[in-house]
Amino acid sequence: MNVTTRPAGPASVSDTEWRIRCDLAALYRLVAHHRWTDFIYTHISARIPGPEHHFLINKFGVNFHEMRASDLVRIDLDGNIAEDGDKTSSDVNAAGFTIHSAIHMARPDLLCVAHTHSSAGIAVSAMREGLLPLSQHAMKFYNRLAYHDYEGVALDLTERDRLVRDLGDHKAMILRNHGLLVGGTSIAEAFHQLYMLERSCAAQVAALSCGRELTIPADDVCQHASDQFRSFEKDDAHYAMMWDAALRLIEDGKLDYRG
Repeated sequence: MNVTTRPAGPASVSDTEWRIRCDLAALYRLVAHHRWTDFIYTHISARIPGPEHHFLINKFGVNFHEMRASDLVRIDLDGNIAEDGDKTSSDVNAAGFTIHSAIHMARPDLLCVAHTHSSAGIAVSAMREGLLPLSQHAMKFYNRLAYHDYEGVALDLTERDRLVRDLGDHKAMILRNHGLLVGGTSIAEAFHQLYMLERSCAAQVAALSCGRELTIPADDVCQHASDQFRSFEKDDAHYAMMWDAALRLIEDGKLDYRG
């Protein structure tokens, strides 16, 4: 990604932060491209390296397909604005802060956290059996998927402890009766996690809607496939190749997300 054309901005924004802002804005646009949005609701965040534990989240009210690097809001783990300019706490959705601050506090290994309310994700989140190993996409999450019971709109900060407890050491979680949550050690990995989980849920909804008898591979086959996917997670080049391909979907002459 070309960051040499970075527009003038606050001196407090380092080149490293600007690159993260650009990638995060691109991820918002990719979520819009795939129609995983819920209008201005749901959130994607990214941690800024450093001892301050700051992270970026969307400015509440900006459509995902319009998101730019400068629209993202830098906040601390208490929800305070941590950047120069005229942004205020009202620019951050409270429920988004609760969920994302919980994960960023407890999982420094996850640079990026994405949360969606897609139709397929919500549908599977309401199924008692959760995600079934019906597709190759779903095999990625076999025995590697957490669940968190619904507690109402995520405004209670005490829920953060339970979110963290339920996520454990996983990178993906289904929020019951709510939606999906994934994390990645990079924004590229978070996109891969989200893409695979969304596809898994969409395939499950489609398969169950047919009213036909389904085949489910044996447990040992499912575990083997899951282990194969796990082995890919150390291949940064794989994620980079998919990320570069994904960016070409949104670099189409529209208002630049790097603005």
